Amino acid sequence: MLNAPSALFAGVEPEKSDLPSVGPNAVAITLQINGAARTLHAEPRMTLAQALRGPLGLTGTKIACNRGACSACTVWLDGLAVCSCMILAVDVGARRVTTIEGLAQGETLHPVQQAFIDHDALQCGFCTPGLVMSCAALLESTAAPSAEQVRTAISGHICRCGTYPHVVTATLEAAAARKG
Repeated sequence: MLNAPSALFAGVEPEKSDLPSVGPNAVAITLQINGAARTLHAEPRMTLAQALRGPLGLTGTKIACNRGACSACTVWLDGLAVCSCMILAVDVGARRVTTIEGLAQGETLHPVQQAFIDHDALQCGFCTPGLVMSCAALLESTAAPSAEQVRTAISGHICRCGTYPHVVTATLEAAAARKG
């Protein structure tokens, strides 16, 4: 009787990688967070969201579902809005991570942050950092988005308070403010 896995891969060499294997113990990694190199020890199973909130102390990034379904943990990875609970910290490498804490310029809020305040686009606030990050990412790629484009950008976010109309209005105002 043939062993199915060995017959299936007979004569096939495993792909070789220059990347070292890590684990099961914590390893030292350096992440580029909000423009600064931050070194921490991370177990290979630690997600980026866990690294941000835990050893790095950046608690603006929220963990809710922990499976990429709610988008509360949204950060930018090289400018792209991503769910940080779905990315292992050890896999981030040299890519730039921007969190809600890194969006403002000193004491000056990002236009989306200010518009969220001005238009009451937050209630309990748990989903707010992720929504702000997705809306700000949209404005980075689309200077004058339509309401439909904003709704598409936030379509993966769950806001239990239902502030979606305020989020759309705030984002459109932030886009207009950036032009002016």
